[in-house]
Amino acid sequence: MATPRLFRLKSQVAPAPSGPVATDLPYARVWVDTGVFHLDTPYDYEVPEKFANVVTTGVRVQVPFASREVEGLVIERVVAPKVTSGLKSITKILSVHPVATAKSLELITQCAQRWATNPWDVIRSAIPPRVASVDKSYQPVQAKTVRTINQSDVCFRAFEPHLSAYAQVAAIALESSRKGSVLIVVPDERDILAICAQLEISSQPVLRIDSSLSRNERYSNFLQAMEVHDQIIIGSRSAIFTPLPPGSTVIVFKESSPNLYEVRSPAWNARDVAIMRKSIDFARVILCGYVPSLDVAALIDTKRIAYFNSNAKVSVKAFTPVDSSLLPGRIFSEIRSNISQGAVLFLLPRKGYANGILCAHCKNVALCTCGGRLHLTSKNADPACRICGLTKKEWKCSFCTRDKKFVVSRGIERAQEEIARAFPNTPIVLSFADVIKDHVESKPCIVLATPGAIPQVDGGYSAVVVLEGLSYFSHDDLRASERANELFFEVAGSVKKGGVVLLAIDDSHPIVSSLIRWNPSAILKRELLLRSEISFPPSVNSAVMILPTAQASPLVTGINRAISDARLASDTRVLGPTKIDSESSKVVVLSSSNSRMALTSFLHELMRRRSIAKKSDSSLRIDPYSL
Repeated sequence: MATPRLFRLKSQVAPAPSGPVATDLPYARVWVDTGVFHLDTPYDYEVPEKFANVVTTGVRVQVPFASREVEGLVIERVVAPKVTSGLKSITKILSVHPVATAKSLELITQCAQRWATNPWDVIRSAIPPRVASVDKSYQPVQAKTVRTINQSDVCFRAFEPHLSAYAQVAAIALESSRKGSVLIVVPDERDILAICAQLEISSQPVLRIDSSLSRNERYSNFLQAMEVHDQIIIGSRSAIFTPLPPGSTVIVFKESSPNLYEVRSPAWNARDVAIMRKSIDFARVILCGYVPSLDVAALIDTKRIAYFNSNAKVSVKAFTPVDSSLLPGRIFSEIRSNISQGAVLFLLPRKGYANGILCAHCKNVALCTCGGRLHLTSKNADPACRICGLTKKEWKCSFCTRDKKFVVSRGIERAQEEIARAFPNTPIVLSFADVIKDHVESKPCIVLATPGAIPQVDGGYSAVVVLEGLSYFSHDDLRASERANELFFEVAGSVKKGGVVLLAIDDSHPIVSSLIRWNPSAILKRELLLRSEISFPPSVNSAVMILPTAQASPLVTGINRAISDARLASDTRVLGPTKIDSESSKVVVLSSSNSRMALTSFLHELMRRRSIAKKSDSSLRIDPYSL
C-alpha cells in the first residue's frame, strides 16, 4: 500500500496593512489601468498617512483592483469619496515624479471623449513608460517662473519656395521661444534630425521626446520637460501631449502627414489635439506645411483658422506625356541646360525595377499560375510573383506564347537605365527605400528620388523634374489629391531661385497654375466643393468600425434603428458592411458636423456595451485618416 502524501495547501498572501489614513484630503481619485474598455471611470482610494506628502496630481501609484494589483494615475486629492463603502487603499508609490498636470489630464479626458475611448488608451500614448532606474537617479530641476501670455490663436503658415522647410520651421520656433516654451511635433525621425540641425546653428538647446531614443533617455527628457520652462521641445506625434506652461507655442510640422495619425486605436491625430490645447493651455498653435489638409482648409474657409501665404512666383513648365515614354520629347533641352548649373532632381512615384509587365505582342498582363501579377526585380532577373514568390524562368505569354516582355509601372531602378542613356556621362544619385540620402552636394548631377526620400541640397536644385505626374493623383483613397498637392509643392519648393520646375503632366491640370502662383486655394476650394456635394469628409464627420463579419449586419440594423428612433440625426448615413478579409468587415458611419457629439456618444456607448458582453474583437476610429 502506497504511503499517502501530505496535502499541498494553496498559500495566500495577505496585503500589508496600509496604516492610518491621511488627515488632510484623505482620498485620491485615480485612473486605473483596468485593461477593460468599459471600466473607464475614475476610482477613489484611501491615501495612507505615510504617502500623504507624495500622492499628488500626476503621480503613478499601485492600487488593488478586483483580485490584482495594477497601475494607476492620480487625478486629484479629494475630501470625500463618491462611494463610501468598500474603499481600498493605495498600496505603493511607483514614482514620486509627477508625469501629468491638471491641464494635461484635462486634455487626456477631452481626447478620450473626442475619440470615444478609454482614457488609459490615450495615456499609453501621452506618457512614456516608466523606467525605475531613471526615477531613482533623476533630480528635479528648479523651474523658472512661468510667464503667462494670452496668445491662444490658431493659424496655418505655408512654406515659401527656394528655402528649406526645416530652416523655416526652425526660424518660427526661435521667434516663438522669446515668448515662452515651444513644442514642435513632426511626422518622423528624419524631420527631427533635420530641424535639430537647423536649431544647432543658432546654438539653441533642444529637448527631444520621440520613440527613436532609448527608453531611459526618452523618459528622462519627458521628466525634464515637466520641470524646465522656456525651452524648445521636439518630438513625434505622441509628444503633442507633453505638459506645457500656459501661453506656450505648439508647432505642427507638415500637419497633413499621415504619420501624425496614431496607428493604434483610437487613432487620434496630432493636429486636432494641438487645436484642443488652444482652449486648455491657452497655447498658440501654428500649423505648418506647403498645402493645408482639407480638414484645415475647411476651417480656413470658415475663418476659424488664419492663413498666411507668401506672394512668391515659381517658374513651372508642363509637358504632356506621349504614349508610354518616361520623358516627353520637349523636356530634354530644359534638363540639359540646367544640369550644368547644379543638381537636377527627378521625382519618380515607385521604387523597384518593374512593378508590372505585359506581353510585348498582345499586351496581356503577365500573370502567375496563382493569379498574382509578375514583376521584375532587375534588368536580367526572371519574372517573379508578388503573391506566392514563384520565379517564372523562360516565361512565355499564356495567350500568344511569345516571350518578349513589355515593362509597365516603371520603378526607380528601371528609370535610372533610361535616364542614364538619355544623359550620358552625368553622375546619377539614387535615393529611395533603404538607400535614402539626406544630403547631396550642390554640383552637376542627377538625383533620382521617390516621395519621402528627397535629399537636401545647399541652395536648392537647379531644376526639378516630376515624372508620371498624373500617377500621384490616381490612388484609390480620398486623401490621394491631398498627398499629391503637398508633394508637388514640396518638390517645387526645393528648386533654387532662377531654377525651373518641369512637370510631365498635361498643362491643363489645376496643379500647374497653382504652382505658378504658389497658391493652392483654387484646387482646395474645388476639392471642398466636391466633397460637400457627395457628403464626404471633411464636410461631414466619419467613424469606422471593424468587427467580425457575422456581427456586422446586425450592427448596421441597430444603427439604422437608432436613426429611425431619432437617437441619431436623420442625416446620418451608414455604408457597408464591407468585407476587408476572410474574418472581418468594415462599417462606415457618416454624420453632419452639427451632430458629431451625438454620434460619438452613441458609438462610445455601443463599444462599452460590446465590452460588457465580452465582444472585444472590434475597433472604432473616429475621423480616421482614411475610410
